[in-house]
Amino acid sequence: MPGMTGRSRFTSLWLAWAGAACAAPATQLHCQVSYAGSTHTVLAEPVQDPYPVPSADIGGRFRFKPVVVGTPDRVDRVLIYAYLVDGAQALPIHQAKFLPPFPSGPQPLTGQQYLYAGPLERELMYSCTLHGGKP
Repeated sequence: MPGMTGRSRFTSLWLAWAGAACAAPATQLHCQVSYAGSTHTVLAEPVQDPYPVPSADIGGRFRFKPVVVGTPDRVDRVLIYAYLVDGAQALPIHQAKFLPPFPSGPQPLTGQQYLYAGPLERELMYSCTLHGGKP
């Protein structure tokens, strides 16, 4: 930042940091999903319509879809879906629904979950934590 004094450079950096902090969503679901020794972080932010939310590919064998229904300031419900990929189709193997009240602050929502599917009983593990949001 040529031509800026120390104070104006500090002010510019502080405003940039504050803007980034304000841009962060007030509510977000963080899920750690593990399969075959690999862990994926899957994030979900509030939506009004859960149907168009895409699922995440997990190792080519599973699909994982966490959905937060509500607004950035209020969570109406949390939905979690898991699918086994079998050829060209995804077969549902798990559905969970969480309703308010939710814990304040970042608290584990699901605990550690273990799912087994397919002819070889492949194991998918996940745990989700809800950050922010009020019922």
